[in-house]
Amino acid sequence: MATLSELLPVEAIRLDAEADDWTEAVRAAGDLMAATGTSTGDYTAEMIANVEENGPYIVIAPGLAFAHARPSPAVHRTGMSWVRLARPVAFGHEANDPVELVVGLAARESAEHQAAMAALARLLADPATADALRAAPTPDAVHAILSGEGERGASAAGPARGGGHGMHKILTVCGNGVGTSLFLKNTLEQVLDRWGWGPFVTVEATDTISAKGKAGEAAAILTSREIARTLGELGVPVRVVEDFTSAAEVDRVLRTTYDV
Repeated sequence: MATLSELLPVEAIRLDAEADDWTEAVRAAGDLMAATGTSTGDYTAEMIANVEENGPYIVIAPGLAFAHARPSPAVHRTGMSWVRLARPVAFGHEANDPVELVVGLAARESAEHQAAMAALARLLADPATADALRAAPTPDAVHAILSGEGERGASAAGPARGGGHGMHKILTVCGNGVGTSLFLKNTLEQVLDRWGWGPFVTVEATDTISAKGKAGEAAAILTSREIARTLGELGVPVRVVEDFTSAAEVDRVLRTTYDV
């Protein structure tokens, strides 16, 4: 399984990029992935169309957008990009605007980048590391932080949890099931482990269409405000999380869900 530093090479990191609006910010992330052979310009258009169709749910934390679309023929191999903007831009998110960092992801399928997503989520959830990434003066400095800390984060993610008999299931949902939902899955699993509930609750990251079919198996669904609006009435609690990297917020949401 690919590590974070393998999926995000130095050549795919750009600092102080100019962007007048969110489409230019997403395009900058897509251009880097195209330049490094990860995807084509068609995939960049698909990432922009994803936001136009589903709203700014990709803004998963204050100042952070995670640009991606569904796996498609426009993806040559799974890879990522990192764009720190010269000036923050608005994506239209109610809680997390403006955005200063856009992380791009092009995935062929979800399995090969789950460990990297877990590593990145852990890095961005750590205030000291997040501050260091914001202040890093060069792409090499960013990559060094991601490589040095990210490899430990990837190994700490551990094996995927199984769905054993009698376990509660919680779904984390995004538009495509390969990006932001994995961030939220990782944060939720960290909270469950702190509670000692890890052996009893399985977490599955999925997309909006699949979530509607799987809702009957779940005790709850955690997702963004934008995606929650599209899901409708599913017969299970749908809980909104604004900051997908915040264990404190997920803890509060989980306590509400289970009334503890």
